[in-house]
Amino acid sequence: MLDLENLEHRAQERLSATMYAYFAGGADDETTLADNTAAWKRIRLLPRVMRDVSAVSIATEVLGTPLGMPILVGPWAFQGLAHPEGETATAKGAAAAGTAMVVSTVATTSLEDVAVAAPAAPRWFQFYLLRDRLMSEDLLHRAAAAGYRAVVMTVDKLPVPGRRRRLAADRFSLPERTVIPNFGYVVPEGKDTGPDGYLRGLLDPSVTFDDLSWACAECRLPLVVKGVLSPEDAVAAVEAGASGLIVSNHGGRQLDGAVATADALRAVVDAVAGRVPVLVDGGIRSGADVLKALAIGASAVLVTRPVIWGLVVHGAPGVEAVLHELAAELAHAMALCGARDVADVDRGIISGMSAAGACR
Repeated sequence: MLDLENLEHRAQERLSATMYAYFAGGADDETTLADNTAAWKRIRLLPRVMRDVSAVSIATEVLGTPLGMPILVGPWAFQGLAHPEGETATAKGAAAAGTAMVVSTVATTSLEDVAVAAPAAPRWFQFYLLRDRLMSEDLLHRAAAAGYRAVVMTVDKLPVPGRRRRLAADRFSLPERTVIPNFGYVVPEGKDTGPDGYLRGLLDPSVTFDDLSWACAECRLPLVVKGVLSPEDAVAAVEAGASGLIVSNHGGRQLDGAVATADALRAVVDAVAGRVPVLVDGGIRSGADVLKALAIGASAVLVTRPVIWGLVVHGAPGVEAVLHELAAELAHAMALCGARDVADVDRGIISGMSAAGACR
């Protein structure tokens, strides 16, 4: 058994104080950051008995991507600052665990090199719709050419970056000569560059659902919209052509006081009524949390911070170990709730939540 809380402490010991704050911190007072984790813990499971769970399978498929578990590695930037092998180590770890990694645009390894590191593993690519549409178009086409299975368009960071009070107090800046190969950008020497400084001139705050329609038409892969909390926005995204949604508040790093993802999930699932798969991230720290998300109606979850700590401490084997631990906990919780496979999981195993109307 792997103690994820202890793993974070070990990672904190290995990182500088400012780098730990970058990976662990959230916006302003970090109330949403804390509530993301607390909200899953508030949900109670209702175990079912005598259901023949002699064999439990957690394998699934999302948007044509086969997964050994309904747990994907979420995107995060600058993995090379967490471990020398960066994104290539994460890709290898996810592949060894039998699941997909969502590769960030703001990676310290090019999307093509990540693909080479784990060629047989499924991968999704995260991107932003940029002011330079030709650059956006190029990233989408490169992802398709490199064998990615889907693209994830992050939308909740487009208006303005989150206010990271903890980072401001630590005067965080990116190390000089940090390379962002997907943008062809290198952090200049002698320049104080905050965590989002490299993106300020690239992101387009004027993006609307019409622009999402353009991206869906331009994309050669299923396009998943990440950063949806409102049911109305979820419906608008589907009508604009999105193939899937990720209920996310950017890990509590954008708007402090925003609703926790566990609390937003049900309304989004009900609003789209099974037209597209809905995934969720934010605060998931156990297999029981994964089971709760599936029961509410998510097709899968994305996990990020626990994977970061695994990467920091052990590299690729650490990433694999974190994912295997979450998978083992999920299978255990499913057995105790009478679910033999992911398709068996419904709202009936959530205390106080009717199974009627559950969508998958």
